[in-house]
Amino acid sequence: MPIKRIGIITSGGDAPGMNAALRSVVRTAVTNGIEVYGFMRGYAGILDKDYKPLDYASVGGIMERGGTILRTARVPEFKLPEVRKQAADNIKEAGVEALVIIGGEGSLTGGKLFSEENGIPVVGIPGSIDNDISNTDMCIGVDTCLNTVVEVVQKIKDTATSHERAFIVEVMGRGSGYIALMSSLATGAEAAIIPEIPVDFKSISERIWEERKRGKLNCLIIVAEGAASAYTVARHMENRIGYETRITILGHVQRGGSPTAYDRILASRMGYEAVKSIMDNEFGVMIGLSGRNMVRVPIDKVLSEKRTIDVEVIKLAKILS
Repeated sequence: MPIKRIGIITSGGDAPGMNAALRSVVRTAVTNGIEVYGFMRGYAGILDKDYKPLDYASVGGIMERGGTILRTARVPEFKLPEVRKQAADNIKEAGVEALVIIGGEGSLTGGKLFSEENGIPVVGIPGSIDNDISNTDMCIGVDTCLNTVVEVVQKIKDTATSHERAFIVEVMGRGSGYIALMSSLATGAEAAIIPEIPVDFKSISERIWEERKRGKLNCLIIVAEGAASAYTVARHMENRIGYETRITILGHVQRGGSPTAYDRILASRMGYEAVKSIMDNEFGVMIGLSGRNMVRVPIDKVLSEKRTIDVEVIKLAKILS
């Protein structure tokens, strides 16, 4: 029997482009005769029975908005089997036959357990500004985040040059250095400190000091929050690099803002493919980007593999710094 009603949630940390993915899922589903219920605040909305029907008109004008109109929340209690069972009962009571989950690794893990234990068919869409989910070239929100970081860092660099200072900029990335590395490459930073590589403060300091002696007017170090705090980096660097040092922590500004064209298109394609997967009765998969193509990857495979940083990009960033 073809599925007639699906649910959709946005879960975990918000990412620019989630609304575009939501819009795409709803309009693709409605066009194909499938009803859509949107649950508010991720898994919390399922537990609270807080949902509403979504139609073609209700997702109009949301693609350009950052964040998520369904809102999101972290639900630690969803780790408990009995809580997942209650959520599954609520899903079935609402007549929802499959669930689309837009979120990161934690959200996909919850969806996997939800499906295995309670028979709820799920399809995942990767939304994570850290780009830390395996088996997809890019996650929703990454491009917008990087553009935000680059814009802010370029403004900081102007002040760094004017005052001949070193700025240490802390960006998001608890387990992944993708934002730090790529923004470092895009802004010409002297160093990127990331969780994937042990930090050699002595080597970094010596290199920056040599550049300072040659007359370089500014210094920019970008550090991922999971590698070290900006304050720790500053303690290691001050009085060793020849610059007065300042710290900037970008924080949640990286998550917000209108999504870029790239993120809008990526999210729209992923939402469309998610509904196609449901119509093909292919569940337990995440929609990923591989080259130019959308692919359906088993969630088990996604969660069992760790995304790694390209070693060649690390070498490139060092050469160009």
